[in-house]
Amino acid sequence: MKTLLFISIILCAGLQVDAQNYYVKTVRFPKGAPMSQKVEMAARLVPSEEQYAWQQLELTAFLHFGINTFTNREWGTGKEDPTLFNPTNFDAAQWVSTLKAAGFKMVILTAKHHDGFCLWPTRTTQHSVAASPWKEGKGDVVGELKNACDQQGMKFGVYLSPWDRNAACYGDSPAYNQMFACQLTELLSNYGTINEVWFDGANGEGPNGKKQVYDWNLFHSVVDSLQPQAVRAIMGDDVRWVGNERGLGRETEWSATALMPDKYPNAGEENKRQGLFTEATDLGSRAILATAEQLFWYPSEVDVSIRPGWFYHAEEDKQVKSLAHLVDIYFQSVGYNSVLLLNVPPDTCGRISDYDVERLREFGEYLRTTFACNSLLHGDQSCEIPVGGSVEYTVKKESAVNIFLVQEDIHRGQRVEAFTLEALLDGKWEEVAKGTTIGYKRLLRFPLCYPECLRLTVQASRLPAQIYSAGAYQEKPME
Repeated sequence: MKTLLFISIILCAGLQVDAQNYYVKTVRFPKGAPMSQKVEMAARLVPSEEQYAWQQLELTAFLHFGINTFTNREWGTGKEDPTLFNPTNFDAAQWVSTLKAAGFKMVILTAKHHDGFCLWPTRTTQHSVAASPWKEGKGDVVGELKNACDQQGMKFGVYLSPWDRNAACYGDSPAYNQMFACQLTELLSNYGTINEVWFDGANGEGPNGKKQVYDWNLFHSVVDSLQPQAVRAIMGDDVRWVGNERGLGRETEWSATALMPDKYPNAGEENKRQGLFTEATDLGSRAILATAEQLFWYPSEVDVSIRPGWFYHAEEDKQVKSLAHLVDIYFQSVGYNSVLLLNVPPDTCGRISDYDVERLREFGEYLRTTFACNSLLHGDQSCEIPVGGSVEYTVKKESAVNIFLVQEDIHRGQRVEAFTLEALLDGKWEEVAKGTTIGYKRLLRFPLCYPECLRLTVQASRLPAQIYSAGAYQEKPME
């Protein structure tokens, strides 16, 4: 089969960027730069190595566990009795093995939620596991989970809520900021490598009736000094919240975005000037570039819970998301150039419940079987495609396919703005799917067919598209 405008194959894996030609993590446009220059510079914005490693994880898990697990609440008051915390069959290894079998690569633990209860024996407060009857006050959830992760080859992250409804000094900004920095120092000093530090911007009235002003520069300096390789999610400049908690990414998801991370002093003013906010539908199109002064490599993380709530509630055991729902979430997160952060809350025994275990087993089996065999010949070979150009992939004989996977080599930036996919059926090309952005990974579903070839055409792109790999697969009906 003749290939239209087929460009020479580039065998490349994990390319190192040339600092003279690429901009790592951020790029500032020259004042008065024409649109053509902005587009080219935007095409050469690339992730840091830490961001790239994080993107490759694809599936990460949140573990909401704490005093709320035992009070049957979502948000604690901070006045809970620590003696309520007493898991009867705590098993961090079961958490990790369950998630690993389902394909997850990292777990993030709620080391402290808004109630202020700490899951490690901290020196900063009496409101912790040290005051509980669990293991006679000698238990350490953070330590046991980190050990389980190390033993099973799972990456580990921590969530430390800045809002603390228990701390008497919350609202006395200098005093609380020092306390929070001490808590963060304990977590990042005593448990080995931490791969992600997850902050939200939660802020409320303290026990003293005052609102806290956070010192994010101080908090980030602690991370930088103790765990410089850790990506900082949400209230940092490495990972961006997608803007909802429903597991829905954007169909057009730019990692190269003009949305300024909150850690920058003038972020609020600059984002307001451009009309940008976390939930905005457009964060990086050419219309955005026209008014942007600076771009950031700021990829999206999509968070959602496997249950209606974020903490375990027995009454929700029969409300675990269906396999079909989880798969849809996967296609609209990982398949939309994002990383999925799926919350799986352990129960009062200290284990992931059988209901969640079974759904995760089904989910892992779906991913393994669906993506086990690539029906494209040479789909793993990289290529360059100019705007308007195409690449044809030969499909293995008698292969039925209804999923197409395509990746850009984001070591060379995110470039593709629009593309189409056609199938050669009975000697005729028929369009079966189309999309806008690709980025690290794009997944498309279409009606089942038996094509001889699939043709990917790049209709719009910032510089020639650098396609890293492609694949075609068959998704079978779910029972």
